Amino acid sequence: MASNSNGSSANGFKLPEIKFTKLFINGRFSDAISGNTLETRDPRTGNVITSVAAGDKEDVNLAVKAAREAFDHGKWPRMSGYERGRIMTRFADLIEQNVDELAALESLDAGKLFFLTKIVDIKASADALRYFAGAADKVHGETVKIAGEFQGYTLREPIGVVGHIIPWNFPSIMFFSKVSPALAAGCTMVVKPAEQTPLTALFYAHLAKQAGIPDGVLNVVTGFGSTAGAAIASHMDVDKVSFTGSTAVGRLIMEAAARSNLKAVSLELGGKSPLIIFDDADVDMAVDIARTATFFNKGEVCMAGSRVYVQEGIYDQFVKKIAESMKNWKVGDPFDPHVHQGPQVDKKQYEKVLEYIEHGNREGATLLTGGKPCSEQGYYIEPTIFVDVKEDMLIAQDEIFGPVMSLMKFKTIEEAIEKANNTKYGLAAGIVSKDLNIANRMSRSIRAGTIWINCYLVLDTDCPFGGYKMSGFGKDNSMHALEKYFQTKTVVTPIYNSPWL
Repeated sequence: MASNSNGSSANGFKLPEIKFTKLFINGRFSDAISGNTLETRDPRTGNVITSVAAGDKEDVNLAVKAAREAFDHGKWPRMSGYERGRIMTRFADLIEQNVDELAALESLDAGKLFFLTKIVDIKASADALRYFAGAADKVHGETVKIAGEFQGYTLREPIGVVGHIIPWNFPSIMFFSKVSPALAAGCTMVVKPAEQTPLTALFYAHLAKQAGIPDGVLNVVTGFGSTAGAAIASHMDVDKVSFTGSTAVGRLIMEAAARSNLKAVSLELGGKSPLIIFDDADVDMAVDIARTATFFNKGEVCMAGSRVYVQEGIYDQFVKKIAESMKNWKVGDPFDPHVHQGPQVDKKQYEKVLEYIEHGNREGATLLTGGKPCSEQGYYIEPTIFVDVKEDMLIAQDEIFGPVMSLMKFKTIEEAIEKANNTKYGLAAGIVSKDLNIANRMSRSIRAGTIWINCYLVLDTDCPFGGYKMSGFGKDNSMHALEKYFQTKTVVTPIYNSPWL
């Protein structure tokens, strides 16, 4: 699993060269004003990959100043939507031309499976740019019928300078789910990638420049959340913040936005999503869905279906089959095409997941599979399934963000609805049943932003994504996402022969 001195992984995969490690502000790469750097580590080994600039408040000030100038006086907000769309399409083309390098960087930095990242994450990033490029010239206001001799209309105008703060579990997808609609709307922006996974964001900044996005429109400040992220959230010249991450940090961002200039905020936060499997389900299909729901991307998924409820009639059969299926689940080097699960993103997350597994053991849940580290180096954890889980256990209530499934039993539809909603979160849910009436009733009764029926983790740029309750508010993806980056202005004028003329 270690990388060799010749720049290859243990299975012979050639690792990418690290080309961009500095802040990207006003179209140029530069060191942080302080000269400080932060280390980004390879989760396969724990070894340092490289050091990148650690921006803080002073660097954010420079980036916001550049974005403000580009918005107030630059050409990007004043271009036609068609022109912006053409540049965004070129940006997407460049991503596709560099897909192998980008996927390798993402895998090296985040422990994500290379071959899956290439065909899912990087493809979805280019797709998002193209989707919103096509929307950029289809922005219209409305005419308003006004009593008396007046006419009115509305203008949809870009909201201004946007701060995007993105997480480490899907660095590319999250980058473009926020940047793409903001670019299409005519906004300028400062992006703060997670300190654990900064490498692809800096590469995308380079490609944006190549594509023709004007200087100051897209700025990337790498750094820590407590410094660079906090500076964006509290900055008086930032008009909106879009954040994906934990509920705790989301609260801090809302507080900072309120204390500063009451900037608009949209939040996509945590989740503890239920997967409800009914007696009439195909058990083999249900097992496949449950494995995907919990263990995809090593469980580092905000909408992971890690609370699995199985109706009592098939519970024992399901338990037996999912335990058997995990024997073929391979954990290892994410550059190995035969591996199902790579390492957790960093040591902190690795230790957090192991602590939750210990909580489960202490609270009386029973380990069905896994529960231990599975490598002498790096941050690898066995896929872990607990049975005999009670609703009030930490493993059933807290977002673990790792490969840990809580498996529970239910009797009736009413009980399933109650258990599904027994969480502070409301990001997603899954239902497995052949009965359309059950599926319809459950999908209308569960308080969550996305419901999957007989599938899980099916996402598309055209499908709005966001949460209920403490999973946040505001939608990513779809035309709903575009609305976050506009504000509406009403214009009223008298008509000819009005007494006001």
